[in-house]
Amino acid sequence: MSACLLGHEVRYDGGHCAQGGLLARWQAEGRLVPLCPEVAGGLGVPRPPAEIEGGDARAVLAGRARVRRIDGVDVTAAYLRGADAAAALCRREGIGVAILKEGSPACGVRRVRDGSFQGRRVAGRGVVAERLARDGIR
Repeated sequence: MSACLLGHEVRYDGGHCAQGGLLARWQAEGRLVPLCPEVAGGLGVPRPPAEIEGGDARAVLAGRARVRRIDGVDVTAAYLRGADAAAALCRREGIGVAILKEGSPACGVRRVRDGSFQGRRVAGRGVVAERLARDGIR
């Protein structure tokens, strides 16, 4: 579960996007395992926004595209470490379904920003979502 959806202040801007409702109930019941893969990969909070540049998450995993911050710093290695951490957590805990934050360059499931830092979204997955999908995690 993307930790930001559970109220953990781990988003790039230091905030969260808690959803409440069913997720809050599941959290209270101990049914969710929170993780922020960006933080698990070594990025701090807050941090400059980042987007996938030069391709999509498949290309990042293959080494043909990068994840860069708005200031140009390459943070691909941190995103790959976060993907590894998420995959390891799923294996260790027997997790078969991930609930992820849409739009994130790590967790986006259906869309991510296009790498221009102009707010444009394109179809595609984030690096972690792609890695988990490859590992059979829904």
